Amino acid sequence: FEALPLNLQKRGRINDGKRLVINSPAQAGSLPAQGTGANPGSAANPMPLMTQTDSRDKWSKKMDFLLSVIGFAVDLGNVWRFPYICYQNGGGAFLIPYTLMAVFGGVPLFYMELALGQFHRTGAIPIWKRICPIFKGIGFAICIIGLYVSFYYNTIIAWALYYFYSSFTSSLPWTSCDNPWNTPNCTNYFGKNNVTWSNFSKSPAEEFYMRKVLEIQKSSGLYDVGGIRWQLLLCLLLIFTIVYFSLWKGVKTSGKVVWVTATLPYVVLLILLIRGATLPGAWRGVVFYLRPNWEKLLSTAVWVDAAAQIFFSLGPGFGVLLALASYNHFNNNCYRDAIVTSVVNCLTSFLSGFVIFTVLGYMAEMRDVEVEDVAKDKGPSLLFITYPEAIANMMGSTFFAIIFFLMVITLGLDSTFGGLEAVITAIVDEYPHILAKRRELFVLGLITMCFLGSLTTLTHGGAYVVKLLEEFGAGCSILAVVLLEAIAVSWFYGIQRFCNDVKSMLGFAPGMFWQVCWVAISPAFLAFIIVSSLLDQPPLMLFDYQYPEWSISVGYLIGASSFICIPVYMVYKLVWTPGSLKILLSKQPLTPVLSLCF
Repeated sequence: FEALPLNLQKRGRINDGKRLVINSPAQAGSLPAQGTGANPGSAANPMPLMTQTDSRDKWSKKMDFLLSVIGFAVDLGNVWRFPYICYQNGGGAFLIPYTLMAVFGGVPLFYMELALGQFHRTGAIPIWKRICPIFKGIGFAICIIGLYVSFYYNTIIAWALYYFYSSFTSSLPWTSCDNPWNTPNCTNYFGKNNVTWSNFSKSPAEEFYMRKVLEIQKSSGLYDVGGIRWQLLLCLLLIFTIVYFSLWKGVKTSGKVVWVTATLPYVVLLILLIRGATLPGAWRGVVFYLRPNWEKLLSTAVWVDAAAQIFFSLGPGFGVLLALASYNHFNNNCYRDAIVTSVVNCLTSFLSGFVIFTVLGYMAEMRDVEVEDVAKDKGPSLLFITYPEAIANMMGSTFFAIIFFLMVITLGLDSTFGGLEAVITAIVDEYPHILAKRRELFVLGLITMCFLGSLTTLTHGGAYVVKLLEEFGAGCSILAVVLLEAIAVSWFYGIQRFCNDVKSMLGFAPGMFWQVCWVAISPAFLAFIIVSSLLDQPPLMLFDYQYPEWSISVGYLIGASSFICIPVYMVYKLVWTPGSLKILLSKQPLTPVLSLCF
């Protein structure tokens, strides 16, 4: 393919909705020319020339794809991160920067990745051969980030599975202070009078999570993480077994699994919302959640939080959208898919806020404190301490605990499916002759590696490792990766060329709004988040444990280990591309060097 003349590489034809596969330059030479003029890339209706054949898997149904995208985008962060950030940054007023950041930053990048994946029909590594080969390191960086995420994200699902198993009792184990793992600070205030809640008080749910599930009291920190919790080891083994048998055959199997894992959370959210709305004090939580504080909008931090939330919620840059869209039919309306799935994702975040804060209002009523005092936790603490504590004291607590943790498990599994499918598709497409017919073995090897990489998160101090990986494994590195991706597509590949690609699929080109966002607004939006995040880094803490300086340095190395693939590959490409380095050093016109991008 790379040996073909440039004008033939830029053009292709579609016959009856199928891609024309060119096997040789001779066959290419027999194609009738398209368009006129000296610049063949400006043909009226340029069509893609692809080297893949129709043997590539495709989604069995359109809904399989939509549910997979929604399942990836709607993850645990929608349940724990959005409600916390919303109330922290002005309540209802926060919806203004959140919506603006979604419209001008998140959704355009989401649309771009779906279109790229569907047009080029390949994963995150080999796609750069067709966009801009010098940026191929982006694909390798995405895969490394995907592995880091799998090391800790599945452990959180394993915690939920432990809770799910523990919920099958007549009396939930985190309802009382009479258990072997409880301490004198354990205070059970539900259903009791004259109970004083102090700064030293610990709820039964908090002690169950920290002292029974994690057994964090047996670790003194990252210096001594302790042994492996065998119960969590079995839970994680079961999680990875489910993941393997969902992914081993490709989208034919994962597309069926998401019918359960992507839809069940909405059923559970609706049930929990109805139950939460009937609890005493629920209105206090809703008022606290949505009460607008317009002064907050003057703070730069609020806009940074809005940008970061919408970006990590929609998930461009992780290679998942590229991978999932690559199994679409060529003429699928990816524009409509991007709009629909983005709106569903944002509305789910907003809905989950009501589910969470009705319960927090109930807890504040029971403790006789302000909602702010019980809403101070975010992250896993909200899922494994605050919400279970409220559930434990509802009528029918066992039922609500079971469905809640089932929802958490399915939300996590959907995102795991997408994240690992991105890595699998990228590597298999890069080495098709070796791996295409050995997908089952390759997926088994990848899952095994992810399982082994997760072992440190299963120790008594594993929660500290999870927090470190969450902060640095996919923090600024993924933001930098997607920034370079947007620049490579818009500035090097060319916005007009990309729009022509979209037009060849959909029959219409993206409007001026999308083009301006891709070229300028979205990159500026990403640069804004990166700079703000680097300038404002509070001390890293978890459960009153402050991370030592050396662990922060390790975190930076983890983040750099993925991003470093990009400049390393650029240097490699410049050195090994004939004449390119010589031209660059001699300060000749850069057109030959930029030819690396075509």
